[in-house]
Amino acid sequence: MAAIGNMNLFDLFFVLQLLLLGVCVLVICYRYQRLKSMKKCSLGVVQWPIVGVLPAIVANMHRLLDGVTFLLATSQLNFQCRFWLAGFRFFVTCDPDNVRHIFTSNFDNYPKGDVFADMFDVLGGGIFNTDGERWRRQRNKAQMLMTTPRFRAFVARSSLDKVEKGLLPFLAHVADERKTCDLQDVFTRWSLDATCHLVFGVDPGCLDIGLPEVPFARAMDDVLRTIFLRHTMPVSFWKTMRWLGIGHEKRNAAARRTVESFVASAIAKHRADDESKSRQGGGGGGDKQPVADLLSSFLCDDEIAGSADADVYIRDMAMNLLVAGRDTTSSALSWFFYLLSTNPRVEQKLLQELAPIASRKPQLQQGRLFPGNGGMVTFDASEVRNLLYLHAALCEAMRLYPPVPLEHKAAVADDVLPSGHEVMAGDKVLVFYYSMGRMKRVWGKDCREFRPERWITEDGKLRYVPSNKFVAFNSGPRTCLGKEMALVQMKVTAAAMAWNFAVDVVPGHVVEPRLSVILHMKNGLLVRVKRREPVMNT
Repeated sequence: MAAIGNMNLFDLFFVLQLLLLGVCVLVICYRYQRLKSMKKCSLGVVQWPIVGVLPAIVANMHRLLDGVTFLLATSQLNFQCRFWLAGFRFFVTCDPDNVRHIFTSNFDNYPKGDVFADMFDVLGGGIFNTDGERWRRQRNKAQMLMTTPRFRAFVARSSLDKVEKGLLPFLAHVADERKTCDLQDVFTRWSLDATCHLVFGVDPGCLDIGLPEVPFARAMDDVLRTIFLRHTMPVSFWKTMRWLGIGHEKRNAAARRTVESFVASAIAKHRADDESKSRQGGGGGGDKQPVADLLSSFLCDDEIAGSADADVYIRDMAMNLLVAGRDTTSSALSWFFYLLSTNPRVEQKLLQELAPIASRKPQLQQGRLFPGNGGMVTFDASEVRNLLYLHAALCEAMRLYPPVPLEHKAAVADDVLPSGHEVMAGDKVLVFYYSMGRMKRVWGKDCREFRPERWITEDGKLRYVPSNKFVAFNSGPRTCLGKEMALVQMKVTAAAMAWNFAVDVVPGHVVEPRLSVILHMKNGLLVRVKRREPVMNT
């Protein structure tokens, strides 16, 4: 109430606007549903005066991704959503030609924009939230650090270590106890441990057998859900909610404090450890010990450490890398094993590809193709990096369920897209990656099938697919810097887990996407895990 008492006329106007527009939307939705029941209109093709297709979006909020996919399929891969009274102007697309134009050909006209930075305020001034020269400097610096042979070796070693000492022992415990587990939660914990090790050089132990409470993970889920909901409403709406401290914005404020505290504590501990090691080493005089984790690299970089905003830069960069690594990889693996468990043909072909490598392992020298109770087999990065079917299956899973389901851009100047649509300066552009993977015009009549073979040519080679069609790792100058790192992590993890364990989704468990900027599962992924039965090598 104190906040309302301090409102000025300008803020009061926004509140009244929110209420009036809410009434308008309810009335329009009511009439829309009546028209729909009378079969006088079709979902997604009605452009209402003033509010455009907003009623259709509101009516499908509970299934927004699939609703937008239907709208795009019935609108030639593109549609515009304009709500003039609230400055709500979006162009929505999943057209590969438009993606190439927006992400590459006319890149400078489509930055993230100030609205994006406001929506993703948790990322501060980090690499995913900036444009222009600041973004270029950050990207160049991150690329220089992440592409060194030392860091790549660190990623490979760290990924295998976390699989051997964390993921496989936990799954063995679950299998032996004959319990069900939420595999999405398991992957989120595994990914947080792995990402913290890569970024901070420490393992928080989230995947311990007792599954300790992880406030950061729960808080990050709340933050990401809030960011997604901000995409679905005029900026004035959610900014008013944030100012009043109500609804999901109230939860977001508390969640952000938890997230920022976690990152600040990790950085402070890292610095304290470095200072302690320095004192124990005699306070200098010797060469610096080689460092591999990203935070150490940033702290030891003279250009970064000597800048006026070094602390803010390091905090924002650490936050961006932590969010990107923790959520995208866990999402990709969750959907991959869901698809693998429901497609036994694909599972068998993957096991056949792994068999020749596994048969050479010390654990299997007695002629056992599958480890059973005789020990678990792992695969290092060099063994799985070039496995064709594993790579194809992972890409196919991310085609259908991209970890980031949509991208947000802002037009600087008026433009005409390859599809013929006009975009005006200030328009927001939403590119729905999730929808693109479900378009017959893009991927063919079998676009909704999980078929890794579409990635393999007739002569048994990996088929080239341009990044404006397969957008799981973004496209153009902003292509994901961590692509190779993520693929190494996923391949090492997926190979070991698929070889050692069979995963079955609990009958009756509903699997559907959650409303979030990261494509997690709304109800988790409840599964039963069983050790593979031993099979004699013939």
